This record gives sequence, C-alpha cells and structure tokens, in this order.
Amino acid sequence: MPHASHVVECAGPDCPHAFDIIPLQPRNGALDARCPVCHGHGQWNVEIDLVSFRCKRAVCPRCLGAGWVETGSDPVGHPDIVMNAGGYPEWVVAYAPADAAEASGPSPSPLAAG
Repeated sequence: MPHASHVVECAGPDCPHAFDIIPLQPRNGALDARCPVCHGHGQWNVEIDLVSFRCKRAVCPRCLGAGWVETGSDPVGHPDIVMNAGGYPEWVVAYAPADAAEASGPSPSPLAAG
C-alpha cells in the first residue's frame, strides 16, 4: 500500500527546505568559519519528502561536507585518490592553500541529469 508523500525538490542551499533535518556540523578546531555556501551544514537536501522525511542530499563543494572553511593562509586538507607504487588506487589527504578553494556555487542537481 503506498504511503502519503509530499516530495519537494530543492534547487540549492537557498531553498526553504534545503536544510530540513540536517544538523550543523561540529567545528573540529582546524577550520575557522562556517561555510558561506552551506552555512555550516556541509550538505543540503536536493529532494525531500515532507511527510516521511526521506531525502536525497548534495555535499557542499566549497567545504567538502565539513561545514567549516579556512579563513587564513593555513593549508586545507581534502580527500583525494592517487595511484600507489603497486598501481592500485588509495585514499590520501591532499593539502592545498586556503585561497585555492574558490567559493563556488552549488553543484548541479543530480535529479536534473535525466
């Protein structure tokens, strides 16, 4: 039996239901200020059912899901994949200058790519 639903699509972090049921990310001490794109949440709803609260989410491209950004000149770590000496991929933490992380807009909705 189908359940009642009221699905709302959010075009980005400025939509009214973009941050429903998404908590603020805790500050880990390494980063300085809340992200200007996701406002400290690290992600937002791309689609949310306002009855069951099931949702699809997008990770913030500015803070990479941390919710916080570096405001000074300290390097910022981000996850990356490199090939090791054996030819296999492995996860590493790559560091880039804080000014290299440009404030980009929200990523396009995965729902828009038919």
